[in-house]
Amino acid sequence: MSAHAFPVHGAGLGLRRAFAAVAAEQRPAEVDFWEIAPENWIGVGGRWGKVLRSLTERYPFVCHGLSLSIGSPAPLDLDLVRRIKGFLDRHQIRAYTEHLSFCSDEGHLYDLMPIPFTSEAVDHVVERIRQVQDILERRIALENVSYYAAPGQEMSELAFINAVLHEADCNLLLDVNNIQVNSINHRYDANTFLNGLPGDRIVYGHIAGHFEEAPDLRVDTHGADVIEPVWDLLEHAYQRFGVFPTLLERDFNIPPLDQLTNEVQRISSIQASLQASHRLATAQLRQEQLAYAS
Repeated sequence: MSAHAFPVHGAGLGLRRAFAAVAAEQRPAEVDFWEIAPENWIGVGGRWGKVLRSLTERYPFVCHGLSLSIGSPAPLDLDLVRRIKGFLDRHQIRAYTEHLSFCSDEGHLYDLMPIPFTSEAVDHVVERIRQVQDILERRIALENVSYYAAPGQEMSELAFINAVLHEADCNLLLDVNNIQVNSINHRYDANTFLNGLPGDRIVYGHIAGHFEEAPDLRVDTHGADVIEPVWDLLEHAYQRFGVFPTLLERDFNIPPLDQLTNEVQRISSIQASLQASHRLATAQLRQEQLAYAS
């Protein structure tokens, strides 16, 4: 995906009600775009509805869903999909993303469950993605998720993700932290995994903190600061695919907004550094070409 095609640009932050009112009064300069879960805001009126509307009217927003349950064996909740469409249209949301997982089967499970890495599961998920995209009248992006077991596995996680994205012709929400978590829990090289993803399908990225349960077990909590290996992996992703919009997630142990924006600023700093290096390399190459031509 070329830079001009990204739905948003720069560094973003997941909007939480803990600081939404403060953000509505004065958006932090470090935040270029916001992300919300539509399920948390659909049908919300009163004070919070006005706060959200005041923000979406002024600033770029993307949506990251929680309840689509794209891999579930249960039927899709088509009423939810239609309500999401109305929400996206009403607030002029730039992109809609969801998790490549499932969270329901005759009721919500309140957790993200792993989809079996099988060709049958690929076909099942692809059909549902196409149905959702038809209703929403837009392409969606799916996030590579953290998982702790791989029941019935017949193909690698990377092969499964690539097959789904290609066959459904949908996009990728690249979660850098999830790659780091999974690489430790399932013992693979994070850089090698990242290199195998389709960079042209990235719409934006996620970065977050996690919990170290043991040296060989990490839990994806979004409740801590981002660790250095994850920052390093984000920089590697930019070097591999070019700079793409990236958003900080924080769901628990939420510090004051001015502390959160320090990490958002770090995203911007990494982006700016690599963009400057790219411009310098391009200029040097151009000079060499001109010197050779003369």
